[in-house]
Amino acid sequence: MAPAQDAAPPRIHLIAYDAEELVERHGKTLADIEGEPIGPPRVWIDVQGLADVELIRGLGARYGLHPLAIADIVHVDQRPKVESYDDHLFIVLRLPHQDPGFFTEQLSIVLGRGFVLTFQEREGDCFDPVRDRLRQTGSPIRGRSSDYLAYRLIDTLIDSYFPILERLGERIEDLEEHVLAAPAPARATAIHRARRQLLELRRVLWPQREVASRLAREELPGIDPANRVFLRDCADHAFQLLDMVEVQRELAASLLDLHLSGLSARMNEIMKLLTIIATIFIPLGFIAGLYGMNFDPDISPYNMPELEWRFGYVYALALMAAVAFGLLGLFYRRGWIGERRNRADDGAAGDPPG
Repeated sequence: MAPAQDAAPPRIHLIAYDAEELVERHGKTLADIEGEPIGPPRVWIDVQGLADVELIRGLGARYGLHPLAIADIVHVDQRPKVESYDDHLFIVLRLPHQDPGFFTEQLSIVLGRGFVLTFQEREGDCFDPVRDRLRQTGSPIRGRSSDYLAYRLIDTLIDSYFPILERLGERIEDLEEHVLAAPAPARATAIHRARRQLLELRRVLWPQREVASRLAREELPGIDPANRVFLRDCADHAFQLLDMVEVQRELAASLLDLHLSGLSARMNEIMKLLTIIATIFIPLGFIAGLYGMNFDPDISPYNMPELEWRFGYVYALALMAAVAFGLLGLFYRRGWIGERRNRADDGAAGDPPG
């Protein structure tokens, strides 16, 4: 059993607590946090960085972790799940990060009698509010069992997805405004990126919803039935997140269709304009070609008498202008250019008669 090649060096944070007392210790090895005997009965050990397998094995030996749980902690490609062993509960969740970009890391939680162990891939998480509440005398976490602390960690993790979805929703709304204002090929890349992020969120949140639902409804070791109501709240939040993801996925899909429709409409306008220009110049080219055939009017009076006419050139230009403006007027009356619509369209778009 070997750690991942890019595994970070470990950093350990121990918090031992009860209703009256709290002890905190930091270190990089088990020896750094052992020291003097710890008085408070409940312990939370947070390990950030999984490069030291021996450290994880040492914690597993001390708290009686199952070998399969230790292997799942080291191999960080696990799907969110709940595993029930004899005297402890093993939970795998995905911890979200937004900087740089969106990604998730594996969070392993081991819940046992009087202890909670958490294992993260790297430093940095969303659990500072939980730590701050633990440091406050009289906090509900201090007076409850360890499974309540596990609930607060799970609840904080699930709630950390809401700001990500809110920012993603604002981004989709901005894209919608830009698409409606001026559809451009570059918008498709941004829409596709948002859809990929929503797909990744759905892939993560779907099994986490099952984890929260199982914790709330099944009788599992280490979970007080009185705290199951709080876990049901976590499950409700997980369902709410998944509903938000589905709604935003539909919005992103419809936005992509709107973007493609806008590009198609814009291309149709361009093609219409080019077609109109070509249509106007076709008769003008015919007139220019006709008077460029160089017939000799001296041979026959029917061979283009305009060639010897004093105003022949002006006549040809006037004829071309008349044809061009005549075609433009025809296109406008038909509603092919400009904003004019025919009477049937005006009647359909107006208010119904009273």
